[in-house]
Amino acid sequence: MGVAAFVDETVFHQLLHWHHFYDRSTPEAGLVSDGVFHAVGWFAVVAGLFWFAALRRRAELVTARWVGGLLVGTGAFQLYDGTVQHKLLGLHQIRYDVALLPYDLTWNLVAVALLVAGVLVARRDRRPAPAGPGS
Repeated sequence: MGVAAFVDETVFHQLLHWHHFYDRSTPEAGLVSDGVFHAVGWFAVVAGLFWFAALRRRAELVTARWVGGLLVGTGAFQLYDGTVQHKLLGLHQIRYDVALLPYDLTWNLVAVALLVAGVLVARRDRRPAPAGPGS
């Protein structure tokens, strides 16, 4: 999810200037919310890298599952963002001053495609999952 947050923040917030994480206040508040969002996304990436390193160190890394998990996490974040943050909470929209339906459909269809792709990739490896601590 941290990777998806990083891409969202970098592309849609910083490069395209389509929106801020929180657009229901001043532009300054939106910029601060972007910074907090970016930091939390990076904390998630760093935590994921520690988890990845631990799996490699224990020789338990299953590449297909890792890639599948990356895709599922990205799709889940994007679908949550597109439905909960954009529509239910109204924190921000994808863009402003345009017809939103094509953007909303594209955003959420890409999210579903990422989720499905992730599940399919993760299921390619049929080995049982390694037993966790305390199993």
